Amino acid sequence: MDFPRPIPVLELALRFNAQIIGDETLSATGINEIHKVRPGDIAFSDLKKYFQKTLDSDATVLLLNAPVECPPGKAILIVENPFEVYDELVREHRPFEPLSETISSRADIHPTVIIEPGVVIAANVRIGAHSYIQANAYIGEYTSIGEHCVIGPGAIIGPDAFYFKKLPDGSFKKWRSGGRVIIENQVDIGAGCTIAKGVSGDTIIGEGSKLDCQIHIGHGAVIGKNCLFAGQVGIGGKTVVEDNVVLYGQVGVAQALHIGQGALVSAKAGVSKDLEGGKAYFGIPADEARVKYRELAALRQLPEFLKNQSPEK
Repeated sequence: MDFPRPIPVLELALRFNAQIIGDETLSATGINEIHKVRPGDIAFSDLKKYFQKTLDSDATVLLLNAPVECPPGKAILIVENPFEVYDELVREHRPFEPLSETISSRADIHPTVIIEPGVVIAANVRIGAHSYIQANAYIGEYTSIGEHCVIGPGAIIGPDAFYFKKLPDGSFKKWRSGGRVIIENQVDIGAGCTIAKGVSGDTIIGEGSKLDCQIHIGHGAVIGKNCLFAGQVGIGGKTVVEDNVVLYGQVGVAQALHIGQGALVSAKAGVSKDLEGGKAYFGIPADEARVKYRELAALRQLPEFLKNQSPEK
């Protein structure tokens, strides 16, 4: 998520009563969770075991709750509760704004867009030329939909990310979702799909991709161009799917994985690790088809093999 203006580190330190370690002349241009950070971003960590990952990231301003040596070109702000500071900044720049009208007067909708009855469109949404929003779809705040897109009936685009901070007492606190959903040109989204917005980065559906009905795309996932997903596919948050990937019905993909370009995953497979591009996969857990076929052939021969074994003496 980008800020409307750069925020100097000194201003942040004064506001949050923070100790500065590192370059005090820097400014923050945005804020992101660790999986999405870019140079100029703020990131945080409140557990020492994750400090190094935060320090090694592309983030420029780091919110930590204990002093450490600062890498060159960065600034560390030492605060008592980094998560609270992070969440407060997101809420400030993406304040909660409940809908007060069915189609917001602050949505940017091209005059050629077709909108059927029952559609709800929130503020700061952009919809490009010749797109078609079918009955009872919901388009959440800050969503961007390209040209020649079809959003099927009952689709939900841009609900909050399923992201909670676990507190010391075992309860959970909801993060404010400051990210967006970006749907590029010529994308088809089927009936009843749900595409969650990112926590602070963007969930992206690439140009030309086609989603069947009742598919879920988790927060911050990035789907490439010309992908084809059949019904009831589920993609975990922060997973990256490259171009021209085919996922058949009921494929489940865990969070924060990477599926390479041109991969094909057969129906009902469970993807629990990164997959190389250009190969076919199936099974639970999903593996290369040729490997799985050999495993199945071996399993079919196992009863006969055991039957022919001599009894133990």
